Amino acid sequence: MSENPPFGARAVETAPVLVHATRGAMVESAHRATLVVTAPNGETWLERGAVNEPILPRSSLKPLQTLAMLQHGLDLPPDLLTLVSSSHSGEEVHRHGVRRILATVGLTEDALRNTPSLPIGEVEHARWLATGRPAASIAQDCSGKHAGMLATCVINGWPVEGYLDGDHPLQRAIADLVTRWCGPIAFTAVDGCGAPVPTTPLAALAHAFGRLATAPQGTDEHRIAEAIRAHPEMLGGDGRDVTAVIRALPGVIAKDGAESVYAAGTADGYGVAVKVTDGAPFPRARQVLLASALTRVLEASGAQVPAALEALTTVPVLGHGQPVGSVHVVGF
Repeated sequence: MSENPPFGARAVETAPVLVHATRGAMVESAHRATLVVTAPNGETWLERGAVNEPILPRSSLKPLQTLAMLQHGLDLPPDLLTLVSSSHSGEEVHRHGVRRILATVGLTEDALRNTPSLPIGEVEHARWLATGRPAASIAQDCSGKHAGMLATCVINGWPVEGYLDGDHPLQRAIADLVTRWCGPIAFTAVDGCGAPVPTTPLAALAHAFGRLATAPQGTDEHRIAEAIRAHPEMLGGDGRDVTAVIRALPGVIAKDGAESVYAAGTADGYGVAVKVTDGAPFPRARQVLLASALTRVLEASGAQVPAALEALTTVPVLGHGQPVGSVHVVGF
């Protein structure tokens, strides 16, 4: 590694191997990752890798983006509030929800400026292809966030056009919120959906989720956490591991992100954040890391680990349709 590596390279290149995929007696694949668990007071409870280096949190940041919108007047029922924080599967319930959000301020899906795409849910993706429908902004997994952004603009009298520009009042408000919660922003990139995505240290992201999960009743933070707990199907969708994690562990909130980022907060204020450095396109590595870290927290406190959460700590590797190995953690 050079003396002055490119921005972000240090954390990626120094990350330890934390996940193995085995097939029979063979280690077939290994994933490097950075992982951190923060205690309720913000101190680091468990760390692997350079957890204070900035990462792009991608869609794991959405609950904080939603918080900025709430603080600027957005007011929605819990299911739609969860949809604003979602990377949804593009099911009919999600698309209908996006239209409901837009209708509250007199807009239609034509106002969406997120990247047109096919649904990311496997079943809905197949249905979309079977009917020959083209890519559409409303089907893209970030359309709930964009609907919330548009509604917030209308509520505040901000221009709808250009709402994705970094200097737009909406994006400045989000950046201010992220700075207050996670510290100074070292760099801002463009996310896959077209919205700005600022960097955050992985440890700061974890602590933010711990804070959200334990926010006092009556606060905007509590509204977001309770909405996610009540409507995990709106955060992901059928068959999605983020929905399964929230259903498996009472009181937890969680959010997945592209390039294998994952964050969660527990009912007693522990925060977990994971970044798999190869950006593995399949969620198995980040899933087993997050579930295993949550299991470690429960075991340390003497609490019982729900069977549904334990089941998420490994992913079977199949041979001819039968389990012949597994994806599991090895670094902690």
